[in-house]
Amino acid sequence: MAYKLFLDDLRTVDMVYGPDREDDFIIVRSYNAFVSHIQLNGLPEFISFDNDLGEDHNGELLPDGYACTKWLVYESGLDLRNLKFYVHSANPVAKIHIESLLTNYIKFLTNTD
Repeated sequence: MAYKLFLDDLRTVDMVYGPDREDDFIIVRSYNAFVSHIQLNGLPEFISFDNDLGEDHNGELLPDGYACTKWLVYESGLDLRNLKFYVHSANPVAKIHIESLLTNYIKFLTNTD
């Protein structure tokens, strides 16, 4: 099943991609929802990443978009060669981390064929 996934704890799809795009994406709001959704439905064709995914009731940071990226690369066992992605996070350092890990891993997979 080809689908697009939008990872963000607060934003809506239209805040990133403009009006009338909400139906293009399945929205997940946390690391656990991200992992569970992909485990149940397979790898999406496109993922839009936020990084900072909020805090728990004690004020502790929840696992972030980079943690989701590391799960995809190191734990999911999925073939990411055809994955398309965009990092819409306002956190510039995290944006680079997510982009670099995915880009380099996909490049590695593509070059080892």
